Amino acid sequence: MKRRALLLLLAATSGFSAAGDLPVRGIHFMAPRPAEVPAAVRLFSETLPRHGINVVVLEVNYNYRYSKRPEVAEPNGLSRDDAARLAAACRKAGIRLIPMINLLGHQSWAKNTHALLRSHPEFDETPGLYPGNEGIYCRSYCPRHPKVHEVVFDLIDELVEAFQADAFHAGMDEVFLIGEDACPRCRGRSKADLFAGEVRAVHAHLAKSGLQMWMWGDRLIDGETTGIGRWEASTDFTHQAIRQIPRDIVISDWHYEKPHPTAAWFAIEGFPVVSCPWRKPEVALGQLELMRAVRAGASKQVAARMLGMMQTTWGSFGNFLKAYNGEPDAPANMLEVVTCLRKLFPVTP
Repeated sequence: MKRRALLLLLAATSGFSAAGDLPVRGIHFMAPRPAEVPAAVRLFSETLPRHGINVVVLEVNYNYRYSKRPEVAEPNGLSRDDAARLAAACRKAGIRLIPMINLLGHQSWAKNTHALLRSHPEFDETPGLYPGNEGIYCRSYCPRHPKVHEVVFDLIDELVEAFQADAFHAGMDEVFLIGEDACPRCRGRSKADLFAGEVRAVHAHLAKSGLQMWMWGDRLIDGETTGIGRWEASTDFTHQAIRQIPRDIVISDWHYEKPHPTAAWFAIEGFPVVSCPWRKPEVALGQLELMRAVRAGASKQVAARMLGMMQTTWGSFGNFLKAYNGEPDAPANMLEVVTCLRKLFPVTP
């Protein structure tokens, strides 16, 4: 406890770079709108380096003007020129930019079904069910549909090329609809096998181009045994997939209420891992303390897999800018995010 209190005190001082010595000092953003690209360029090239940030995971999803699959695009998406400008800004700042599409789950939000399932309803894991998305968290696509990967892989390839990236974040968090009885291809199958199969399929596709795969780690944690529960871990047995997937996938281990020591567990299991906080500085600094303790005290193999930290933002890019710039209409939860960011990655003098 004394060590934790000391770390919190040090992080509050302007001269202490809390996570500055770690290999990965990252931040996750939702993609900016086209009109916000100039502000994003300034943020990436001028502001983030002052925080010591060297990785940006940019969650684009379907907010890009895909030419290979134009039907799978939300209105007012980024252009290829927008992507090139953002990529150039990151290169200038020494930041690795990793584009992201949240695959498998998160194919809807509230009443809005996202572009993949709007344009290809045949891919839905629960076809014809849950009108208006009532009664579910988010829709999923069926990982066993014979045509789904033709579309998804085209999207990945185009996005990676546009951002000139050497890695891709596949998301895959909070997947609750998988192996459903409503799906003729998935009913009766092991949820762990289905989840692992999708992870392997995406990994194999990326590996053909020498691309590193990143993904969220929650579905690989046993929520019952750990007591973490169904949101930040799995209670429907997808966690058993961890023994069926490649060990070179970088796990984004997110926990927002407590600094659960799962990053060390992932590293022991053989995965490179980053710890991901959100709004609470005490959680972020607790994760950082665990990250540093394992890097200092574990075997060199395990220590090398503990890569660092990645701040998440979970709100629109525009609202992040408002909060960071101290604008009066900034949402309260985004102000908390900015406070957490500044504690985890203080601006260097």
